[in-house]
Amino acid sequence: MFGLRTPELLLILAIVVILFGANKLPQIGAGIGQSIRGFKRAMEGTDGGQGPEKPGASERTAPRA
Repeated sequence: MFGLRTPELLLILAIVVILFGANKLPQIGAGIGQSIRGFKRAMEGTDGGQGPEKPGASERTAPRA
């Protein structure tokens, strides 16, 4: 099937360095890492508590008047 070996990966890395420059590579890597983590979080169904609250959660935490 399709496999990437060392020569192919080095060629791809060289093309990326030529296109974006060596100074941008850490920023690109960080962006890709954040995207992958966000995708995994979305696939697991957890969003780190930033999504809508669970039903009944506001009733337990809200002060009664």
